[in-house]
Amino acid sequence: MPHNRDASSVPNENDPLDLEGIDRQIRIKRLQEEIKKVAGEEALFGQSPDCPPEVVERFLEQVLEIERAQSTTQLELLARQGIHLPPPDELDDAHLHDKLWELIRGLEKQNTFLYHTNHLTDRELYTHLWKVSLREWANDLEGNPNASCGIDILGGCSDEDIDLDMKYYADDEERARWLKDFPDYQMPLHVDPPYDRDRLLPRRGWPWDPPSDAKRHQE
Repeated sequence: MPHNRDASSVPNENDPLDLEGIDRQIRIKRLQEEIKKVAGEEALFGQSPDCPPEVVERFLEQVLEIERAQSTTQLELLARQGIHLPPPDELDDAHLHDKLWELIRGLEKQNTFLYHTNHLTDRELYTHLWKVSLREWANDLEGNPNASCGIDILGGCSDEDIDLDMKYYADDEERARWLKDFPDYQMPLHVDPPYDRDRLLPRRGWPWDPPSDAKRHQE
């Protein structure tokens, strides 16, 4: 595994043979093998060559914890909290809005966070979550507070998802980069999303996270 040796991994007078660095590489190799046993041989371990080995080790430890976690669905995990979600057609708009934020707060307790929701009404978002996302496979992350997962509404990477991303969410730099990579793509005109929900959602440090303002959402 290639990596750059930072100051913490350079041998010092107390460890002139860098035995700790060698031990860490052995632990990293063992973690990779354990992850392959749990996740299958298709497990990938791509990383930046500049990533310090101690960071790699911590990351792989978290991956292994997640892979070993019991599989379930987000809907089942919400039910364990006592959050029961009626079908959307049984809720009027006011009650649906309240239920949507109840499940968002419940997902936060499960270390699960929503992304790219500003193009959807409350009813559209609740319906998508109730019919699709909350019923998909998920890991029970209880007891692993450092782990988290995201539900990206545009994460399916379908043609429609890409068009919506480019239209509502991508900035000028992202749009230009996409056109450079895919010059035949018919780029839609940028339109500001019709809703302003994402900045109010709980967050956990994903690269595209806007500034969090979760305390200001209307419940």
